[in-house]
Order: sequence, then structure tokens, then C-alpha cells
Amino acid sequence: MRSLLPLRLPLRPALPGDTPGGGRRGRHRGGAGGRRADVNGPRSGRPRVFTWHVHGTYLYYLCHAACEFYVPVKPGKPEGYGGRAGSMPWPQNLHEIPAEAVCRQEFDCVLFQSERNYFFDQYEVLSPEQRRLPRVYLEHNTPASSPTDTRHAVDDANTLLVHVTYFNRLMWDSGRTPTRVIEHGVLVPEEIGWAGSLARGVTVANDVAARGRRLGWDVFQAAAARVPLDLIGMGSEDIGGLGEMARDRLLRTLPAYRFFFNPIRYTSLPLSVCEAMALGLPVVGLATTELARTIENGVSGYVDTKTEALIDFMELLVRDRGLAEQLGRGARERARARFGIERFAQEWTETFSEVCGRRPASPASLTRNGGP
Repeated sequence: MRSLLPLRLPLRPALPGDTPGGGRRGRHRGGAGGRRADVNGPRSGRPRVFTWHVHGTYLYYLCHAACEFYVPVKPGKPEGYGGRAGSMPWPQNLHEIPAEAVCRQEFDCVLFQSERNYFFDQYEVLSPEQRRLPRVYLEHNTPASSPTDTRHAVDDANTLLVHVTYFNRLMWDSGRTPTRVIEHGVLVPEEIGWAGSLARGVTVANDVAARGRRLGWDVFQAAAARVPLDLIGMGSEDIGGLGEMARDRLLRTLPAYRFFFNPIRYTSLPLSVCEAMALGLPVVGLATTELARTIENGVSGYVDTKTEALIDFMELLVRDRGLAEQLGRGARERARARFGIERFAQEWTETFSEVCGRRPASPASLTRNGGP
């Protein structure tokens, strides 16, 4: 096992006008359109993390960590610069900053979430001093070009690479970069739960037809020819689906379905799967990637690599509401045990605190997830 230490880069001599967070003094007062940060606050003693808006749902859950998060905004909200956009109930610890004011803000850490952030965005919005702050790269995805032989873009012993599943970390070649796994955490309203009144299944995926075999569009079509299935997600209305839904509406729509179907061959574990489990929907899907160790057959759903077996099981759930209810209870218990928001928030809080050097961290604690 490798030690994550040291994560902080060597200190450089202080520059005129420097402040402890790596930025320069100054103030910016934002106008309407969300919570704007001023350049010197808030001073809560919590880690101040700069990042970009890459995945809205994940960012919402990430903000449950005991940190202050700062995201840049630009007119027109181009990729990564949407700030507090969308329908999420953004919390008070997520702060918008105009992109041109980022270089004057104080941060303790920078969180990258895409190659665009890492190779381009940081050089556009961060000052040289801010680019020397402790760094974390959150990898949301599985390797694209080759499942086993793709070298990760980050090659830096002083940057922590966080994967969202153990499968993802297994498949990426991370080289010398230290890694950690923080599994998903989700939160659904306690008053909402599975009803199963619709003798149908539901799939949630964005642009599934355009993304083809990787997302299992052919698998979905084969299943839908025999099993009543609805498709929710961006681009789905063009192929007979229900279209994109805001998170609140989605969480209130899913419980009516008998089961959740995940036809995806090869991606990271979708948050929608975790949310469906937390709502009490049994999950049926391909026994690939992280889903193979997420769903236990006969307990929380059914996974297999044989498409015909999946279709047969979905037909059974359509007929047998009692079985679906039983498996849904197992799925909900599994989600509470594995994908609880408290555990997720605690692990992220600890990670940012350790990376920022706010408390001692032993090599054992920093590599507690093991490694290949």
C-alpha cells in the first residue's frame, strides 16, 4: 500500500498581498441568482473547497459534507460554470463566484471533477498560488478507451484520486497517484416509499439511444419488447420515453413502479440505482461493473449477464407484486446500510480535512480502502 502523504506541495515564499487561503485580498458582492460568496468569507473553520458544477445530483449530495463549497459561474452557464443552476435544493454551504473573481477568493483545496477542469479550467480561473493548493480529483467514470489499460489523466503523487466505486478503481491504471474510494451516498424523503401500483418497470438513463451499446440501448429494446417498461431521462422523449424529470418529481414518480431496470453494460454505478433502492424498488440489471456487488439475487433484486434471464425475472415481478415488495424491502435495507448520506458526508469531510492538513492522518487511515 502507498501512503497518501505528502499531499501538500512545498511552501513558497509569501507574495505581497497573499492571504492564508492562497488567494489575494479583495471583495466581490454578487447580485441576484443564487448565493454569492464574498472573497473573505465565510470563516467557519471548515475546509473551503473550490470545484466546478459537473454532475448536479452528485454536487448536491457532496454538499452534505461539513465544508464550504465554491463553484464558478459565467454568463450563459457553459459546461462547469452553472453554479447553483437547476432544480436542486442547494444548501447554504454552496457558494457561487463569478469566474473572474475566483482568483481573489481564499480556498483550502481544489476539487477537480473532469479532465476539462484539470487541463484547461484551472489555468483559466485559478491564480498560480491557488493552483498550488492541495488537490483532489474526483473520477466519476469508468475508463473509456480500454477497460483495463487506460492510464488515468492524473499522474501526480501529490493529488488524491477519489473513485466512486471499487470496480472503477480496479479498472483504472492510476500509476503513482494515491487513490481512495468513496461510495455513493443518497438521501430520499422518508415519507416516500415503494407502492408498486404500476405493473411496469422503469429505467432512468440520459441519452441512452445516442450512447448506444455502452448504455445498453439494445438490451432495453429487447426487454421492452416483452416487458412493460418506461424510460426516463434526457433525450428519452424522442424515443418514446417520458423525458427528463427534476429530482423531486423523479423521486415521487419512481415508487409507483414495480421494479427498476438497469440495462447498462459499462458505466459507473448510477446514482439513480442507489436512489431507487433507497425508495424500496427492487433492481434488475446486468451483472456487470459495480452492480454485480450491489444487488444480491433473491434479496434486493436480480442481476445476470443472460438477457433472457433478466427478462424472465422482470415478467415474474410484473405478475407477482408480493415478490417485488419483498425484494424492495431488501433493496431499501441494503441502500440504508451502504449508501447512507451520513457515511458519505463523513468520508468526504474526513478526506478534505486530511488533504488540507487540518488534523494528523496516518498512512494506514489514508489507505484504509486497500488497493490493487
